Amino acid sequence: MIYERFFKRPVCMIAVSAVVLSTATVSLASEISENSVVMTYADIAEAIFEDSLSSAEALSAAVKAFTKSPSKAGLDAARSAWIAARVPYQQSEVYRFGNAKVDDWEGRVNAWPLDEGLIDYVSSSYGAESDENALYTVNVVANKSLTVNGAPVDASVITPKLLSATLHEAEGVEANVATGYHAIEFLLWGQDLNGTNAGAGNRPYTDFDVQSCTGGNCERRIQYLEAATELLISDLQEMLALWRKDGAARADVLDDPAKGISAMLTGMGSLSYGELAGERMKLGLLLKDPEEEHDCFSDNTHNSHYFDQIGIRNVYTGHYRRPGGEIVSGPSLSDLVKKADPKLDADLTADLNASVVAMAALKTRAETIEAYDQMIGEGNEEGNAVVQNAIDKLILQTRAIERAVVALGIDKIEIEGSDSLDNVNAVFK
Repeated sequence: MIYERFFKRPVCMIAVSAVVLSTATVSLASEISENSVVMTYADIAEAIFEDSLSSAEALSAAVKAFTKSPSKAGLDAARSAWIAARVPYQQSEVYRFGNAKVDDWEGRVNAWPLDEGLIDYVSSSYGAESDENALYTVNVVANKSLTVNGAPVDASVITPKLLSATLHEAEGVEANVATGYHAIEFLLWGQDLNGTNAGAGNRPYTDFDVQSCTGGNCERRIQYLEAATELLISDLQEMLALWRKDGAARADVLDDPAKGISAMLTGMGSLSYGELAGERMKLGLLLKDPEEEHDCFSDNTHNSHYFDQIGIRNVYTGHYRRPGGEIVSGPSLSDLVKKADPKLDADLTADLNASVVAMAALKTRAETIEAYDQMIGEGNEEGNAVVQNAIDKLILQTRAIERAVVALGIDKIEIEGSDSLDNVNAVFK
């Protein structure tokens, strides 16, 4: 369950990669302006969504190769493509907060948590019904006829339109996530039934093999997976167009650079504090709940958290490294802050780098010792401490962001809060 709350503070900026970066320098101070900084911000958004689209297309190709000739190697390749697709996309999340067009769209591609019983078969431990969701175990893969909002729905063919127009957030329930990365993730991995023991979801490749079908309804499972990946591509094409030259999202920030600067700071602060430190990390640590992780079927949460932080730093430094190594960079928020208060810029840069280092430590632990859902488990003092350290660094960088807002003369911006950080008692009610 996600608890969201907004609060107002004077606020400012955030961070980017596993390597410690120094602030960018520009040859002529006169080149640094709100307009030039916002232009860099838009150029990086365009590059990130372009890379997100390319990686989604690679995912779709891997999925089609797998479903055409199912094998364990093919499933592993599709899973690897999904993990690779998360790298650029997670760096886009900092654009969600402060940009209404991105925020309104984001739920179609990255909504979580989800009631996976909507999509496919689940373990008996999942339960058969929910007071909050009539479609909790409707199992679209297994049923060609559905009832949504009391009306019959023809689901004889699973299409992108059925998923997006009829099933996604059906009956007004946010947990009815029928589209996006996490629906695809569930189909590729299946449920993670390991609790705080080692292991991710372990769906067999034969769930997609119509000749030796396990799990039943293999043809329809293939339909769902291919429809969801096709829909992800079209959704990313839509967002990329909004950041291209003359795109509406680019125009929103370029037409009013001061508003664009506020959007940058809002995105950095909200992702850093309320969303990442709060809802995605502290809440799970408080509840000791292995289900409270962003990529819960694949055990890829450590990467999602890490690249969220990279995305935050991208915005501050005006520096984005594309998957092929190309750098997109230009005048940055760091340059603006440095002009106003050189020491604050140095402090904020150090805080952002410290958060990257803390996230890198979390990532390394997940890849060598134990998965993120184990780290937040009851009684795991060492794992809990690694997660808490990253949370602490995110909170610290948010305080520096707040000081930067003041230094830039911005009256106020809205930063998303979290009960898990601001009102812990409410979490346990």
